[in-house]
Amino acid sequence: MPTKLSNNNSVIKIITPARVCLFGDHQDYLGLPIIAGAINRYMRFEALAHDHEFIEIHMPDIQEHRIIYLNENFTSKDGEIDFLLAGLRVVKRMGCELNKGFGLTIKSDIPINAGVSSSSALVVGWIHLLLEFYGAHEKINTELIARLAYEAEVLEHGSPGGKMDQYTISLGHLLYLETGEDLNYQIFEQSLPSLILVESGIPKETLGTLRNIRSLSQEAIEVVTEFHPLFALEHCSVEEMENYLPLLPKHLQPYFQAAIINHDITQKALTYFRKDKLDVGSIGALMSQHHKILKDLLLVSHPSIDKILAIAEDHGAYGGKIVGSGGGGCAVILADQGSQKIIIDALLASGIKKAYPIEISHGTHRSYYD
Repeated sequence: MPTKLSNNNSVIKIITPARVCLFGDHQDYLGLPIIAGAINRYMRFEALAHDHEFIEIHMPDIQEHRIIYLNENFTSKDGEIDFLLAGLRVVKRMGCELNKGFGLTIKSDIPINAGVSSSSALVVGWIHLLLEFYGAHEKINTELIARLAYEAEVLEHGSPGGKMDQYTISLGHLLYLETGEDLNYQIFEQSLPSLILVESGIPKETLGTLRNIRSLSQEAIEVVTEFHPLFALEHCSVEEMENYLPLLPKHLQPYFQAAIINHDITQKALTYFRKDKLDVGSIGALMSQHHKILKDLLLVSHPSIDKILAIAEDHGAYGGKIVGSGGGGCAVILADQGSQKIIIDALLASGIKKAYPIEISHGTHRSYYD
């Protein structure tokens, strides 16, 4: 049972969304841009200070209870991925004084291991909570939260991931994010109508898939760069790509092609998002093109996901794709309002685990309401 808390302090509540990637899967760790959106599935953090020198964490959804003592050095065991300890190390390095304990309850309706970044929602919300609770020498804003969450989730663990998840979840909305060293982003005012999230029930693969594809993609780029030292992935067109393929061994060619073609698809999608009125039909078609590259070149789809997308298309969807690292997880579908219920009913009738409407959401934020 959680420790009895002091009644003298106000509760700190943080709400953090999930995210879907619309364009740019397996691109952010190459420094290429993505288009993604925070969605209205949330992780909720509720903390209250107490008089003990530890943090007590209660996660009823997964029946976990944990105590972290503040006099520890927050060192993870060799090879262990511990986002909570990593977050404490990161905020401590930036000057947070961990001088009081608190009790924390974390609840969530975000699908786990399904490609919508439940782990990043945890890290973003945890970093946000620590900054609010202990204070910071810098102004607490969503960019700071995203940067520290990226450090805690990716850099602290030598993970192969990129910056998409932490920044999309922190900043919120629908956004275009340039993920290179000079990080820039554009938040789109308009939202997408009639998005559907479909849970396949097949657990996705993450670290192994990411490491393998990242390694092979980077190897392909390095081979090309040996012959052409001025080669820049972000400036290579699909037409120019054909000139470089003969330089690569056959097993690396699909990864090079995927990087170039998916970047081209993302840039085409960007032109539609920057228009005053969204052409959702064209955006949906590009989502399907992106999925085809993920499926045929990077081999990260799954028969269950392909079945979902085929059913959706047969019932009027504009397009759709797998979300996340691949191998399972969820699909996101773009439709019109008239087709949304028809598509969901058809998917559920086919035996799919879950399918439901989603909306673009705000990023991580502090709640002042019960």
